[in-house]
Parts: sequence; C-alpha cells; structure tokens
Amino acid sequence: MAEARLISLRLKRQFSVPLEADSIAPDLFVGRSIAEIELLAVVHGNIKARLGDFFEVEGEADETIRLHGDLSRVKFVGKAMTRGRVEVFGDVGMHLGAEMRGGEIVVHGNTGDWAGAEMRGGALRVNGDAGHLLGAAYRGSEKGMRGGTILVTGNAGNEVGCSMRRGLIAVGGHVGDFAGAMMLAGSIFVFGRLGLRAGAGMKRGTIVAYESGEASCPSLLPTFKLSCDYRPVWLRLALRTLGAGGFPVPEASLTGVYRRYSGDFTELGKGEILVWISR
Repeated sequence: MAEARLISLRLKRQFSVPLEADSIAPDLFVGRSIAEIELLAVVHGNIKARLGDFFEVEGEADETIRLHGDLSRVKFVGKAMTRGRVEVFGDVGMHLGAEMRGGEIVVHGNTGDWAGAEMRGGALRVNGDAGHLLGAAYRGSEKGMRGGTILVTGNAGNEVGCSMRRGLIAVGGHVGDFAGAMMLAGSIFVFGRLGLRAGAGMKRGTIVAYESGEASCPSLLPTFKLSCDYRPVWLRLALRTLGAGGFPVPEASLTGVYRRYSGDFTELGKGEILVWISR
C-alpha cells in the first residue's frame, strides 16, 4: 500500500512571544507547493512573518498535516478548517480548532485555553489536558460550540462548554468551575470531578457527572431541583458509542442509576444534570 501523502511541520526553534498561525489548516495547504506553504502568513507578536521562518516544511501537500515540537506558544492552529486532518505531537497553544467546521484534529499532548471555541463541526481529540473555556463562546458572543465533538482524555479547566448550543464534549478527568454555564443545548460528559456552579444559567442541554458514588455527589446550585432516579437508555448507547470510538469509558458507568436534577430555574429550567450513582 502506498504511503499516505501529508505535510510535516517541525518547529525550528523555541520563542517566548506567541505565534499566531491560523494559516496551518488543510484548507490552505491543499494544492500548494512546499515553497508556497512556506510563504503563508503568520503573526509573531505584532510582526507579520512567513510560516517557513518558524517551521521546517516537508512532504507532499494533501489533507493531512503533522506538527512536531513544543507548540505551546503557537496559537490558532486549525482555525475555521472545514476538512482534512491535523495531528499534533506535543503541546499546542490557545484557540486550537477555533470555529472549525469539519475535519479532525488529534493532539498527543496538552492544549491551551479556548480549544474548539465556537466550533461548528468536525472532531477535536486531546490525548492530554485542555485549558479553560473548552468549546466555549468568545466574550460578548451568545453562542459557543454549535456542533461537532470534543474528546479530552485528561482534565479541563473552567467554563467548559460555556454557552454551548449543540454537539458533544467528553472529559475523561476533572473539570473546573462553571461547566456548561449559560448552556443552550448539547451534552457534556465529565468522568472525573465536576467543579462548582456547573450549569449556572443553563437553559437546556445535559451535563453528566461520574463521581465515585453517592458520597461524592457534586455540590450543585440551589436553583437545580431533584427530579428522579432512573436509568436512561440513551445514555448507555451514547457511552458505548464513545467507547467504540476509542474514548476510555469506565465499564462501571454502563450500569447504575442516574440522579436527575432539573435547572437552572433562574432560566427556563429545561436543562439537566445527571449524576451517576454506583448501585
């Protein structure tokens, strides 16, 4: 079988001033030569520069891009991409996959804040930790994530899915405070500890919290009311789908009872927080 065509970018050196590189996206690489890719614009601090000034570019242009090195100060990778695949071998900076509409981004490392911000489609997978505001709305915007899937195997920071409209976010570890704040719709799965004030101001949508049992039930806002204990069939199907896609779903979560809290009653009160009870 012939080896798949791809472009490989390797960071030439480390730098302290962040690099804005929204030109690293399959949409802009397809059909270009190596020389043309090296001339794509980036912004280093407040100075316009070329992609080739910071990366060694090799390979043959196609819809797959591989990045190597510590990219923790490289921002906007995969911004607004609509197709293709971006693989990052190392940490990557803020705004990864922001506003993406299609394609796939896979990170073998950690991401900065605003990963998947206001994304509309596609898939973002982080095999590490994510920063704050994962899949969230930018300040002043009414709508955060509007479609697609975000999977994080590690932990995530505050305001995960803030103002989320559609889509799925799954976090294998802990999340910070205000997860699902002002949520309009969509689903957030948290397999570790759920931070404070989850679902604050949410109108609709679902937050699922997997704790170690009834004794560690998360502290919810008083504007959420206990509805019932039940076993939702759709949730088991969703978990099996996540597991089939390679996400580490604990086997114990496929059984047990879910305690349903409705809220936030400062808003419509049509949202729900489901807390898994190990029994």
